[in-house]
Amino acid sequence: MMKKWFKDFLTCGMTGWCLEIVYTALGSLRRRELSLKGTTSLWMFPIYGSAVLLKPLFVLLRRLPVSVRGSIYALCIFTGEFLSGQFLTRKGICPWSYENCRWRIKNVIRLDYFPNWFLSGLLFEKLLSKKAV
Repeated sequence: MMKKWFKDFLTCGMTGWCLEIVYTALGSLRRRELSLKGTTSLWMFPIYGSAVLLKPLFVLLRRLPVSVRGSIYALCIFTGEFLSGQFLTRKGICPWSYENCRWRIKNVIRLDYFPNWFLSGLLFEKLLSKKAV
């Protein structure tokens, strides 16, 4: 059981890292930087890996519409981002800050990222659902 959980943790961590690298690289297009450099932090791996904690929700929510499931996942991810962001900020090692963003809460979450977390939650559900059922 622990081996399976650890494998799922690694799957979520790697998926999150890859998504973040692609997302930040595509963001460089807006700045007209054709190098398309994407970035992340080692701290992000366990944060993304913790998406494995959503696995029990996949089973409980599987009969609900996608819009409801995605919204619940996004709210869970916001909660995880807020808690981990607050913790890392207190330690002075938070790799992100949204201080210049309009829809921020305590500089560690952005409400305008709701669609990103909605889709990410559904992606994690898809990745882990065969293992969760």
